[in-house]
Amino acid sequence: MDTPYGSAPLPIWERPEPQPRAAPVPLSRAKIAAVAIRLADAHGLDGLSVRKIAKELGVGPMRLYDYVVNRSELLDLMVDAVYARIAEAGQHSGWRATVLAIVHRTREAALDHEWFADLLGARPHLGPHALAVGESTAAALSQAPGVRSVDDLQRALGALNAFVVGALRREITERRTARSTGTDVSAWQAALGPYLTRMLETGRYPTVARLVVDGAHLDAEETFHHNLVTVLDGITSRPHT
Repeated sequence: MDTPYGSAPLPIWERPEPQPRAAPVPLSRAKIAAVAIRLADAHGLDGLSVRKIAKELGVGPMRLYDYVVNRSELLDLMVDAVYARIAEAGQHSGWRATVLAIVHRTREAALDHEWFADLLGARPHLGPHALAVGESTAAALSQAPGVRSVDDLQRALGALNAFVVGALRREITERRTARSTGTDVSAWQAALGPYLTRMLETGRYPTVARLVVDGAHLDAEETFHHNLVTVLDGITSRPHT
C-alpha cells in the first residue's frame, strides 16, 4: 500500500489469512491471538513473545510470521479479540443505557485482561470489533441532550474516553501494587498509620484529615459507576453561556 510516507503493508484486517497447509498443527490468527491473550493474562505484555506463543502452539516461531508480521500486529489481534467481548454489550433502549453497558463491559474486560488497560489510550484501535464498539458509543452519545454537532460529539467522546482510561489504569495499578507487594489496603494503612496521624495532627491538612477520618472505603465498582454517571451528566448537558 502506497502512503504519503512511502510503502507500507496492508493492515492485518485487510490481508487474507494464509491458505491452509498440510501441517501437524493448523493455525489461524484467532488461535494465535487466543494463546497470546492467555500468556499475557498470566505474565503481562513483558512476558509475551513470538517464541513463547509458538512453543505453546507446538510450531516453529517462523511459521507465526505467515500470520502476523510483527509484535504490533499481534497486539492488534489481541486487543480486537477483547473488543469482541465488549461489543457483546449491544444496543439498549436509550443512549445512556447503551453507553453505560459498553463502559461497564470495558471495565470487566480490563479487569480480566489487565494488559488491555495498558494499551488503552495509546495508538488508535482500528480492528473491526474496536470500530464496532466505537460506532456504538459514538452513535449513542450523538443522541444525548446537549450533543448537537460533530464538535460536541468529539468533546463528549474525548471526555468519556479520558475518564475510562484514567479510572481503569488507576484501579488496575492498585491491584498490581497490592499483588506485587503482598500488601492490602488494611496492611498499608496499619504500616503508615502512625506517620499519617502525626502529619494530620499538625493541622496543616484539614481536608485530607476529614477524608481519612470520616471517609468510607468505597466499593470500586460502585465508585466507578457513580463517577461514570457524573461524567455523562456533565458532558451531555447543554452548556451554559
